[in-house]
Amino acid sequence: MEVVMSAVAGELVSRFISFLLNKYHSSRSHSEEKVMERLQHLLMRVCTIVEEADMPYITNSGMMMQLKTLSEAMYQGYHALDNLRYRALQVTVGFEEVSINDSSGSSLYLAKRSRSTNDKVTRLESHGALESLEIAIVNMSEFIVLLGGCERMSRRPYDVYLYTENFMFGRHIEKQKLLSFLLQHNNSPGDDAPAVLPIIGGAAIGKKTLVAHACGDERVRSRFSSILHLNGDNLLRRPDHGMTMEGRILLVIEFSCDIGQDNWNRFYLFAIGMGRGSKIIILSRLKTLARFGSVKPIFLSAMSSDELKYLFKTLAFGSVDPTEHPRLVKLADEFGKLLHNVPDTLIAINILADVLRMNLSVQYWLCILDKGLRYIKRNLSTYGVQPSMLLEEDHPVD
Repeated sequence: MEVVMSAVAGELVSRFISFLLNKYHSSRSHSEEKVMERLQHLLMRVCTIVEEADMPYITNSGMMMQLKTLSEAMYQGYHALDNLRYRALQVTVGFEEVSINDSSGSSLYLAKRSRSTNDKVTRLESHGALESLEIAIVNMSEFIVLLGGCERMSRRPYDVYLYTENFMFGRHIEKQKLLSFLLQHNNSPGDDAPAVLPIIGGAAIGKKTLVAHACGDERVRSRFSSILHLNGDNLLRRPDHGMTMEGRILLVIEFSCDIGQDNWNRFYLFAIGMGRGSKIIILSRLKTLARFGSVKPIFLSAMSSDELKYLFKTLAFGSVDPTEHPRLVKLADEFGKLLHNVPDTLIAINILADVLRMNLSVQYWLCILDKGLRYIKRNLSTYGVQPSMLLEEDHPVD
């Protein structure tokens, strides 16, 4: 009798524990669904505001900072939402993490942490992203009202939205600062010296792209009679090499090396002869050249990890819905990490996304990722640093 009672009690305890576990997993799944729904709702609102804020001409520095905070929260939110979707599908379908083998034969897992650790990290990321979005959007009513009072830029829907090569991704604050410099009157009465704006940033980070985007604005083109792109090294040798001096001129000068104060003074004296309202933009990797600016420089830094991943996914999937390929979305995150260490990141993103978009196969993407990982390992073993650092220091890259 005691044996029977013990067996019954054991069965009851086992069923009770199973019931509690099912209830726990059900409640947690329901909680994650609520977080996903809330994230989707907030991201829809934030994405609309960021897109609308890219059209007006913003001069208020406080509004620029709000826009920066909002866009950063948006990219973080999209990354967290992708991870939540992947986790939900993983639980529902029951598939494991995809893995690849490097050249040494050891397995390289996309998520090297345990499943429970990954779950915890995903939950923390999603709640953190949700909190950031809610904080960013809580004071947006004033921002939207002020945005309505800003001058609108002309929108070219076919150029911007049908052809991605003509669309400049991100850099919201930098674009606004550059347009403000180009369109505002920086000269005080009686001062004919051209205003100088240095734009400083690493190799292939988008300095010329930023300027080209601003120069494509109709108001900029109509404001200057000539827009000249010059090589600083050649310019200093012959500062009077036949440059057209009539009208208001925009000079965009790229310097690959530092120059002395005397050389700059001689060139600037020559530039004063240009029409009133003329302006100079200095492009360089060297922070020391910021000393020649008459206004605060624009420093271009690398994209954040979340921003880079968002751009890569947008280009790699094209018109395909990423939610239909959850494993590829997870692989796209790994490509994003890889691209942070690759020279000419923005160029590499476009090339790699174009290659991957032609074949939306997990095995194909894994093969390309494996090649990229081996490329990083080769440079690390040969030079001891990442390829992106080698480029910055003008060293050869394997």
